[in-house]
Amino acid sequence: MGRGHMPIGRRERAKQDKRERIMAAARELFVEHGVDRVTTQQVARRADVAIGTLYLYASTKAELLIMVQNEKFAAAIDSGLAAADAAVGRGALEPVIALIRPVVECMREHIENGRTYLHELVFGDPAEPYRQAGLALAGRLEDGVTGLLTRDEHIGAADAATLARVITAIIHISTTATMYQHRSDEAVLADIRDQIHATLAPHHRAA
Repeated sequence: MGRGHMPIGRRERAKQDKRERIMAAARELFVEHGVDRVTTQQVARRADVAIGTLYLYASTKAELLIMVQNEKFAAAIDSGLAAADAAVGRGALEPVIALIRPVVECMREHIENGRTYLHELVFGDPAEPYRQAGLALAGRLEDGVTGLLTRDEHIGAADAATLARVITAIIHISTTATMYQHRSDEAVLADIRDQIHATLAPHHRAA
């Protein structure tokens, strides 16, 4: 067997199996009931692990939610980046909207869970490993927006990075504010589009 194909030991397989069961249980319960109405004991029971074992993988319910949502967030960013590449050449706005559409849909798939996830990323302990992973994903999204904006000849690299931070802030507010939670995804995306258009317009007028 080659050096690059080291077999996984029995202990590691057991740990991986428990983690997958915990993830699956948390994912199902959060979708069924929302994060506020789920307890760690319920997750442990559905995953068929002791509560102490669950705490080895995630010490709080917030960490469980972040574990689950990180996977969804990563997949949404991947989809958005692919869609943005297909929209390149249609100005700056359309590729950016193509990138963020799957992200907005992901965060609003279950609005309570999405709002709590973003709140935990922003206000939780940034040194906690799952939050670090989530913040890295947020950085990847921001970098993706920056890259798209730098393709616009009217936007410099420094401005592109600043505008990307503004755009991600727009996404955050539009997907978490209570006043918007009853809107459809399309209505939220239309509002985000208008805000991004207004944000980019001065650069094109100046040009």
